Amino acid sequence: MPAEFVAGFPETLAEISRSCRALSRTERESRRALGEQAADSGFGLRELTAAHLAAVRRAWPALPGVTGSRDAAELRQVGSAVLAALEAGVAALAEGHDRAQRHAVRRAEAARRKFIDDLLYGRSDPGRIAEQAEGFGLRLADRHVVAVAEAPAGETYDEAHPVLYRVERELAGRFGDHDALIAPKDGRLVCVAPTTQQAVLDAFVKLTTAGQARAAVSRPHSGAVGVVRSYEESLSALDLAQRLGLTGSVLKAADLLVFPVLLRDRAAMADLVRTVLGPLEQARGGAGPLLETIGAFAAAGYVSAEAARRLDLSVRALSYRLDRIAALTGFDLDDSLQRYTLETAALGARLLNWPQKPL
Repeated sequence: MPAEFVAGFPETLAEISRSCRALSRTERESRRALGEQAADSGFGLRELTAAHLAAVRRAWPALPGVTGSRDAAELRQVGSAVLAALEAGVAALAEGHDRAQRHAVRRAEAARRKFIDDLLYGRSDPGRIAEQAEGFGLRLADRHVVAVAEAPAGETYDEAHPVLYRVERELAGRFGDHDALIAPKDGRLVCVAPTTQQAVLDAFVKLTTAGQARAAVSRPHSGAVGVVRSYEESLSALDLAQRLGLTGSVLKAADLLVFPVLLRDRAAMADLVRTVLGPLEQARGGAGPLLETIGAFAAAGYVSAEAARRLDLSVRALSYRLDRIAALTGFDLDDSLQRYTLETAALGARLLNWPQKPL
């Protein structure tokens, strides 16, 4: 420990041993400043405290108040004043040291948040992002996958959420010094992992989807630009799941590629929905129940008994609905091509939020 971090303290104690006064406000602030400087220089509080205690021990026999004491009572008074000053000085050192560490943590957190923003949104030069990524354990020359976990309804993920702590603890315990980056972003948890560490990604998804949460996993892409693309794919998958009412807890962007294709020409999709499904609005109760029937029938693999179970209907009631769909639309679900057209139109209706939202 350099002598500069103890500078002036023995002299202060020498003066206090004569006057038996308390450590002044200016003197305490001086110790706080030295505590901050020591923390910024990489010295721990234990080293700093030990250096001050050693300085007091060396200075004690020669303190004027000690050598000049006339009796035991006066020596006790001097000792009490010196120890009180030592206590106040060490407390001030600790406060300054802690303050510097808090500032360092906040600076590191701010830098990390900025890096994550730049990485996920592509707001900076890819070369500079790649350089910064090394400091956060990412090598962007590799192919990466981005998983985004969405909290259960009514919750958001942030730095203080217990799920983040549990995920980080579990991954560190199981995989040690892994190369995945995990951080909260806009109320969700994001994991950026190289394709060579699929086990880390799988563990992240499993941990975050316990309960009512849901996670989306992108396709692998390369480089800093690829991370941005992967992040957008995962967000798009979560958005599609909400709009389509998908119930799965794990969504794979590769399984949902058909939907961006369907939405690429919204006017054509709206025309398909209007032309094929528009007549369903003439049904008693509106188009909603019959639209739900098309979706359930498709999800059940066009097995009537399973579709009826999903809709909580009798097979007879399901057959009645299917007959009504065929009569109103002119499309028969028993015909493979017409069935595909109906199913595509039904998916488009869910994407466009029809019939709740007029086309």
